[in-house]
Amino acid sequence: MINGILWRTENGAKWHQVPDRYGPWKTVYHRFSQWEQDGTWDRIAQRLRTDADAAGDLDWRAQADATVVRAHQNASGARKGG
Repeated sequence: MINGILWRTENGAKWHQVPDRYGPWKTVYHRFSQWEQDGTWDRIAQRLRTDADAAGDLDWRAQADATVVRAHQNASGARKGG
């Protein structure tokens, strides 16, 4: 079940495209949805963070920059009129 959910997440596929080897796609989706609603995924993520932090595998000094710099429409260097 988990492998089916991970396959779908990694591939960006639609639920009905989950390979049959993981079971019926509706069952895989139902389990994913159920775990999302009851907080199972949040608990798994928290446990993984806790374990990684205890092992020294997390760098809490890391930063992300979400700056967006927009260029003028004429800044692309394309010729006008041709």
